[in-house]
Amino acid sequence: MAVRRLHPDQPATFAFTPENQAWVEATIKKYPEGKQASAVIPLLMRAQEQHAGWLPEPAIRKVADRLGMAYIRVYEIATFYTQFQLQPVGRKAHVQVCGTTPCMLRGAEALKDVCRARIHHDQHHLSEDGNFSWEEVECAGACANAPMVQIFADTYEDLTPESLAKVLDGYAAGKVLKTGSQIGRKASAPVGGATTLKDPSLYDGSVVGSWRQRFADLDAAAKASAQAASPAPAAPPPVAGSPAGSQSAVVATNGALATGAVGGGGVTAGVAAMAAANLMSDGKAVSPPPSIGASTAAAKASVVGASGGAGPGVQPPALTGPRDGKCDDLKLLWGVAEKLETKLNAAGIWHFDQIAKWTPLERLWIETHIEGMSGRIDRDRWMEQSAKLATGWRPDAAHGERPKG
Repeated sequence: MAVRRLHPDQPATFAFTPENQAWVEATIKKYPEGKQASAVIPLLMRAQEQHAGWLPEPAIRKVADRLGMAYIRVYEIATFYTQFQLQPVGRKAHVQVCGTTPCMLRGAEALKDVCRARIHHDQHHLSEDGNFSWEEVECAGACANAPMVQIFADTYEDLTPESLAKVLDGYAAGKVLKTGSQIGRKASAPVGGATTLKDPSLYDGSVVGSWRQRFADLDAAAKASAQAASPAPAAPPPVAGSPAGSQSAVVATNGALATGAVGGGGVTAGVAAMAAANLMSDGKAVSPPPSIGASTAAAKASVVGASGGAGPGVQPPALTGPRDGKCDDLKLLWGVAEKLETKLNAAGIWHFDQIAKWTPLERLWIETHIEGMSGRIDRDRWMEQSAKLATGWRPDAAHGERPKG
């Protein structure tokens, strides 16, 4: 940025008009006690607007005194920000031509030629009648409608040399001019109107309705597929004291765990049935399996809701407890912490090889029935991670390894 200095010809004094003084006091009150210096830029702008569009040195001192700031601090602000004009500008218009890349590529140089011809060859000089001045500025924030100029507080966009000349003619005649785009487009809309998203059905609600129907059809198809793939087997009544009867109870219960059919309650009902039977496949009584202990009991309510396991997808095969009493550390999977691991255990998922074998319908069931699972399996690549971890591989934490790496 070029060094900016105050104009050599300065007025002797500066004072805000009564109306502007009232505005100054109201503006200062917007800031907390001890932070009134934050009002320095709006006060300087109001002084510039009052003084024919440029900021004199006495106004800088006036603002500094009112805010309790050192003169040099306010001087630094006034000379740093190019929104402050430090020398006289045109009485009717000071034209700021944006010369940054988008405007330059779309004809800003031709707009500067108009200013050179109509106002003065050099920037920051008044026209012969003192009504106009101009300068090139950095981006003025209307890149999509380049090229553009700003005159005081208004912008004129989508300009050509001819339309800029008409704008200047309007200011010369004292006419109220149309601001914004000079070719009639609204905001940053494409030149010539919309080129995409032109289908009327996008805006009459029919597209939204068709998507809702599509989701409903997909849900119905998933439910039908689940019913066809996993019919609920009828559990024959066990014969008390009979090994064969005990085995039948185990088979029926395991089938119910795999399909979510026991008592209409999925894993929860299936585990409860196994605990009630208190039997192994050899007919011997055992203690309740770990999956129904206190550590997972609270999680089961969030695994299978009031629907009793009903919903899209097919429940994956579930275990009543970890094999050989030793479960895999599911927290090695990305996105799995202790709470989610407990929910997976409550759903009968204890090992990586179980997860690695999930079908799409089984993944759908897991994501539908376990809270906090939506999209996680694909997003965190559980299938790939589980297949790798099921081989016995474990990440080297010292080297920052992760299952997905």
